[in-house]
This record gives sequence, C-alpha cells and structure tokens, in this order.
Amino acid sequence: MATNKGLGRGLGSLLGILDDDNDIKPIKKESVKKESAQVKKEVIVPEGETVVEVEISQIDNNPKQPRKMFDPTLLNELAQSIKIYGVIQPILLTKKGDRYLIVAGERRFRASIIAGKKTIPAIIKDFDDREIKEIALLENIQRQDLNPIETARAMKELMDAYGWTQETLSDRLGKSRPSIANNLRLLSLCPAVIDLVEKGKLSAGHARSLVVVTNPEVQLKLAEKVMNQKLTVRDMESAVKDIDNSAKKTVKTKPTLSMEMQEFKNNLERTFSTKIDIKGNDKKGKIIINYYNQDDLDRIYELIERM
Repeated sequence: MATNKGLGRGLGSLLGILDDDNDIKPIKKESVKKESAQVKKEVIVPEGETVVEVEISQIDNNPKQPRKMFDPTLLNELAQSIKIYGVIQPILLTKKGDRYLIVAGERRFRASIIAGKKTIPAIIKDFDDREIKEIALLENIQRQDLNPIETARAMKELMDAYGWTQETLSDRLGKSRPSIANNLRLLSLCPAVIDLVEKGKLSAGHARSLVVVTNPEVQLKLAEKVMNQKLTVRDMESAVKDIDNSAKKTVKTKPTLSMEMQEFKNNLERTFSTKIDIKGNDKKGKIIINYYNQDDLDRIYELIERM
C-alpha cells in the first residue's frame, strides 16, 4: 500500500482544521445533525467532508499518540470554552471493529470529557496503522505549542519511519528546509542540554548556537551561563566563538586515534547518544562513557542491559 494513500491534499485540508490552535481559518461552515435533532452550533468542516456526532463512550485513545504530555491548565481552559461554545473543530476518527480510534484531536477529546460532553463532532475516515501514525505525527508537528525538541523528534520519527528526506518533509509540512534542518540539529545536543530546552529553561535560539560545540560539558556550562546571566543569543554566539578559538590553540598536543578506532568511537557515540572518550591505542586503552544527570545514567544503564 502506498504511503500517501488517502493523504496528500485531503490530509492537508483535514490538518488545516484538525489543529487545537485558535487561529485556524474556517474553510466552510456546516450545521452538524444528530439522527433526531439539529445541533445548535456550527463547526468548521473541510470542503467535501461529512461531520457526525459520535458518542464519547464509543471512542478510544490512540495508544501510539506521539504527544504524551497534556498541560492540565490548558485542558481545563479548553474544556470551559467547550462548555460555552461546544467543539468548533471536529476530531478525526477511524473505525476499529465496533468502536472508533482517535487519529487527530486528542486534546479536544480529553477536554470534552472534562466538560461533561456525551458526544463530539467527528470526521470518520478509513486509515491503516501506518497512515494513523503519519497523521498523528504531522498533526503534532503543526501544533504551535510543541516545544522545539518534541517537534524535532516527531520530524525525525517521520523521516526514519518512511525514509523521507528533509525535502519530502518540507513539502508535507509546508515548512522551509532550513527550518526543518535547524530543528533536527537540536537532537545532536547532549542529553542534559536537550532536557533544558524541553523544560523551557533554554530557548531554541540559544540551543542552536551550542550545536557547533562538540564537548558536552562545555555545552552544559554555556547553557547554565545563559540561564544564570540571562545572555542574549548574540552573547551566546560570541561565547561559542571564543571557546572555539581557544580550542584551536590547544588542540595541537592531543593524540589522534587511528582511522579504525575513530570509526569505532563514532559508532559508540551514535549508539549511546553521548560523548565517548577512548584513551589508548589499537592494542591497549580504556573507553569512557560520559553521562550528565541521573536520567542520562539510567538511560545508558537500560541500553547496556538490553544489549
């Protein structure tokens, strides 16, 4: 089955309204009908689609939903809005046996439950498991409230899952290729710095300046300096340049690894997603796996245990 079966322009129009942001422009307005009565509200519907009211008790959450965290404050705010105005944007469902599975609109679904709603407006379409995953990832990337790391991970998952290039992703999302490349570069940062970005303590602009710093310890020190001294992105860029120039002056005495050992080191760093130090030569030496916090250590421990 082709990757874009049922997607393409149809998905684009669906995702245009299946977003939880408030600045989505209506495509068309259509009254939603129950079997027995007219619902006194209007919902935003893509051209050519049919919206029906589905009982919330017949709907299941998507266990593979990429977004795991839902801000309770924002959910309650949306629930209050739904109490007053109803669900303006329908959710997207697919039939699974005699029940329905959420493809897009998890946040509206959760808020509707909080608001005490018994039914929710929905568009029902046939999707296979691969398409469900693709749509869920695309919807999450297009959300405005994802943090930069969540966005980058969702982009990478799409590229890895379907063999997409950055150009393909650019076409699917309507985002520029440089924008996608800048997001993906954040994943090359050390885990401790990534954690700061995820928690909103370090901006994406500051983090991107750190990508060129190869030493994780220096990355973290600079990140902490930004937070403590409230440096601007330009200040950060200057600090990175100073460190780079200093490193160039001192690098001449550092012993070099053989080509085979360097390749081995690179493979280890990709496997453990952290800095690896190898001291010695092809015959004798030691390998050092660096970690930067408790979570990082637990992750490495679990990875070694699985091996």
